[in-house]
Amino acid sequence: MTAADGRQDARVDTLVDPSLDAAVTVVENGFETDRLVTLFGRCKVDYDGRASSTLGLGDRHVMCKPDGSILVHTDEGQQPVNWQPPGCTHEASREEDRLRIESERSSPEERLTVEFEQVSQVSTFAVDDATELSLDGTEEDLRNRILEEPDLVEPGFTPLATERDTAAGAIDIFGEDADGRTLAVELKRKRVGPDAVGQLDRYVDALRRDLHDDAEIRGILVSPSVTDRAADLLERNGLEFVSLTPRK
Repeated sequence: MTAADGRQDARVDTLVDPSLDAAVTVVENGFETDRLVTLFGRCKVDYDGRASSTLGLGDRHVMCKPDGSILVHTDEGQQPVNWQPPGCTHEASREEDRLRIESERSSPEERLTVEFEQVSQVSTFAVDDATELSLDGTEEDLRNRILEEPDLVEPGFTPLATERDTAAGAIDIFGEDADGRTLAVELKRKRVGPDAVGQLDRYVDALRRDLHDDAEIRGILVSPSVTDRAADLLERNGLEFVSLTPRK
């Protein structure tokens, strides 16, 4: 037993209504031993990076994965209200009367800070899951679907080339819209975040350098869905999004 109200075995460590010091110890041990760490309680969330955001106090579930990702969930929706991708570093500490978790990413520089004023439950899990997901659809399936039906991107779209080289890399599908404007189409088989938007933006910039000065160039990201942060970045960069899944 970890406490009068908790339990512990070789694979699971759980505390219910722990003191802040006890909660910090469990979380720190979870990070040090590459465990899956989850917390539920009243917290606020701050993000600082390519943008900034603040989420006031509320009851939320926070999950920190051994791969460096962190997800913050409320009681609504299937997507987290804030998150960091794999590759981040997590640290736990006690700051006066709060438990603080900081998740930092080095490239690009981003920091997500979660501060709990009250922890209802904290758990860590030793996870053994080596089974790989069997995928029905790939990016190649998505590309073939568009080449067979270009209007899935938009009416009048004409594909001209695949894997069109630029200084920033190869564009998945290069073509023209109904008005003769150049279209760079980036394909992703699953939900994507800001990284995919940055990739498309680099391709569009490279095309502007390659083509004549008065060429009109549009960039379209095609995937099943995008995160809220990706949607905001698409709008800021003047890029577009089409929701489409690979054919199964």
